[in-house]
Amino acid sequence: MTFIVYSKPGCSYCTKVKKVLELAEQSHVIYTLDREFSGSEFKDTFGHKATFPQVTVNDKHIGGCIETVKYLREKQLV
Repeated sequence: MTFIVYSKPGCSYCTKVKKVLELAEQSHVIYTLDREFSGSEFKDTFGHKATFPQVTVNDKHIGGCIETVKYLREKQLV
């Protein structure tokens, strides 16, 4: 299981979700805005009102930082 985090520089919630995944020892890949994807690609994928970060696992969209922590707890990964 590999988590994919769509992040942007300077985002405190992006930093938090990365830290939680590291502490939970979960495999993850970080995609950064304007490096691996554009703003328009982000909006096309997650919607115009989506905030950073957005996290997926096994092609399933989880949501942002709070939803990711909730997911990890429900799956007893933290």
